[in-house]
Parts: sequence; C-alpha cells; structure tokens
Amino acid sequence: MNNTIELKGSARKYLRGLAHDLKPSAFVGQKGMTEGLIEEINIALDASELIKVKFVDFKEKEVKKEIIQEIAKVTHCEVAGIIGHVAIYYRQNQDTKKRKIKIPK
Repeated sequence: MNNTIELKGSARKYLRGLAHDLKPSAFVGQKGMTEGLIEEINIALDASELIKVKFVDFKEKEVKKEIIQEIAKVTHCEVAGIIGHVAIYYRQNQDTKKRKIKIPK
C-alpha cells in the first residue's frame, strides 16, 4: 500500500495553496497519536487526499515534528507543509478514478 509519491517543492507549495481554505480533519490532543486518530486521518485522506491536522496540544516544536513525521509514516502519506500548529498531509488516492487533485508537473 505504500506507494506515496515524493513531493517536490513546487508540488508542496501547490498543495499548501489548495489546503488554505480547508478546515482541520483531525485534532491531535493530549493523548497524541492514537489508533482513533490514525483511523480518522486515513478516512479523511481516502475521502479527499489533502487534509489538515491541527495540534491542540504538543506546542513544543520538536515533539510536534516527531508526531507529524510518525503520522505520515503510519498513514503512508506526505507532509505537504506545516503552518503554525497545523500539518498538511497529502496521499494520492489508489483508485485513479477517485483522484481529486492533479499536481502540476
């Protein structure tokens, strides 16, 4: 299932632009990374490919970065950007017919 595409700088910038008006799909609270959170993120990625995850706790930069990378690894997605306490994740839909986002080359 791990067929994530490596995002280049321009693609990340494009995705951050698309994510601008999105509301967070999941929130990381004091429990950190839980099975429920991972499930929520996977469902949201399957539905829309591009999501925001807001960090309610873990304001400490290093801890937050670790959790952001861990979420990306576990959910097989790419981090498109981090803005304040919000991480933007992208995972291309496996089904080519269900893909909503076309990243410019």
